[in-house]
Amino acid sequence: MSEAWLVVLLCGVGTVMLKGLGPAVVGGRALPPRATRMVALLAPTMLAALVVTQTFADGEELVLDARAAGIGAALLALAARAPFLVVIAAAAGGAALTRAVT
Repeated sequence: MSEAWLVVLLCGVGTVMLKGLGPAVVGGRALPPRATRMVALLAPTMLAALVVTQTFADGEELVLDARAAGIGAALLALAARAPFLVVIAAAAGGAALTRAVT
């Protein structure tokens, strides 16, 4: 077994253990309100981190390229309260236009 597959296997086992740990430890009790608010913020935080990493990083370097222009166009469309499909089209169009010009 290669090192890569060993890492994948260990990550899978760790994920299953962590998912099972919550119900085993907490049981039928409700989480405190503060913990519930923190859990609700985890998914948007992870999504934002993923978007920033994929937009502004190339390997280990910080870059500003067509992806950043696409995000900027999407933000402008969001500020104008455009429908979701228009926001996606603005992001794609902004990135495509930037790539065509540069």
